[in-house]
Amino acid sequence: MGLLGASRHATHQAALSGDWQGLLKRCAVEIVIFGLPVGIGLWISRTTRDDLMLRCRGWLRLVALGTAYSIAIRLALAVFLTVLCTALIVSHLATPATLQTFAQANRPEIETVVNVQALKHDRVYFWLTVTFVSFVVAGLREELWRAASLTALGKLWPGWFGAGKGRYAAVLVTSCLFGLGHLPQGVLAIGATTLIGIALGGIMISHRSTWLAVIAHGMFDATSFVLIAAFVDKMPPMP
Repeated sequence: MGLLGASRHATHQAALSGDWQGLLKRCAVEIVIFGLPVGIGLWISRTTRDDLMLRCRGWLRLVALGTAYSIAIRLALAVFLTVLCTALIVSHLATPATLQTFAQANRPEIETVVNVQALKHDRVYFWLTVTFVSFVVAGLREELWRAASLTALGKLWPGWFGAGKGRYAAVLVTSCLFGLGHLPQGVLAIGATTLIGIALGGIMISHRSTWLAVIAHGMFDATSFVLIAAFVDKMPPMP
């Protein structure tokens, strides 16, 4: 998604097109660009389904738990930001006014990824974004990348990332890369997606389930798109 945003960052145009036909075409291109090299790499390395943590242990349980995790991640982010802002104000490193100004000047530039007006007014575009984009283009694709990256780190440097606390160190590494992938969307987006990546990676290795991370990721993105569509008219303009 960071590459999508980077391609339109200079013009502030939505990478995911302005209509649902263009949205599907761009998503298809992105899936192919992702799928071919990753598929070849997995085939050459003989990575198994167990390596990628793709065993499914009951879809109803996965959906329920993934939904709960997506809510928990959003609440944890809110609590973290509240504590951070409070600490900055109490320590006199910032004031409410300066924090508000910083947030407005550095808000995530979602307009470089999705067409917010189409999200609000085009029902087909809205539902494709909430379902296909959230769970496949973002959720499945990015969590497969995360699972493959964690597996690669564990196999290439088993002493550092192969077991125990090393696996959580691998989560931290991949999460930083995940956050940097959202560089075109601004500083706050990098910080938020890094924290989200840590949470999703922790879920993945704790439960040994990529599918659980996919559902949690997809639910998080889907609700985000719903909130964007609901409050698009109240969003401040991009700097």
